[in-house]
Amino acid sequence: MSFSYKGRAVITGASGGIGAVYADRLAQRGYDLLLIARNGSRLDDVASRLTKRYGVKVETVAADLTDKPSLLKLEAQLKTDEHLSILVNNAGFGSAKSLVDSSVDELENMIFLNVTALTRLTSAVLPGLIGKKAGAVINIASVVAVNPDALNGTYSGTKAYVLSYTQSLFKALKDTGVQVQAVLPGGTRTDFWDRAGLPVTKLPEKKVMSAEDCVDAALAAFDAKELVTLPALPDVELWNHFEESRLALYPFLSSNEAAKRYNLQG
Repeated sequence: MSFSYKGRAVITGASGGIGAVYADRLAQRGYDLLLIARNGSRLDDVASRLTKRYGVKVETVAADLTDKPSLLKLEAQLKTDEHLSILVNNAGFGSAKSLVDSSVDELENMIFLNVTALTRLTSAVLPGLIGKKAGAVINIASVVAVNPDALNGTYSGTKAYVLSYTQSLFKALKDTGVQVQAVLPGGTRTDFWDRAGLPVTKLPEKKVMSAEDCVDAALAAFDAKELVTLPALPDVELWNHFEESRLALYPFLSSNEAAKRYNLQG
């Protein structure tokens, strides 16, 4: 384990759950931290604990990233951060309500946080990372990215975006020295579920992973340069088969005529 200075890791949604565990593990690896979340007092508690434990510098920004002026202010800060090495886009929320019972304003906020904020913050840090030919962006998606029947369709749609965006970013950043990773947690023991309206105690115990195990698995995969990480998946060949099947569709998805199975000429 190295405690040498490695730059600064920026983590959104860092006041608890997966974000707070990332903060702990990256501080343990020698990164200074910039932690972002809505709850300033909880952020300060995390920062104080990590400073004492690891001796790293920890800054905090209490900001609601669904508020565009706050997002733009943070974006401007990150653009000029010469020490930034890793961005962990963890902030997000979901819902277990059906789409017809959901508030459209809440769905809009979900899209803004899970999609727009993640995209803008990533775009803000990329020029600096590319210029240094080093660093990484870790985007926290969800297993519902490939399972739109679970939870709320808007939430799964936002996480499908995160997955697609990260996969595309991987191709765009080829040979730049910048690493990207999409992490797709399954059920994880965090306060995410309270906000989603489905207490974690209602989930089967065998289907819920601790935030610590989730992040530790994700970081092991990060060290192995894995692009898409599903911490609970027992056999990576299942994912590889899924990807192969998806890619096999591609040659048949566009044509100058409708498929014969529609019998348009009949």
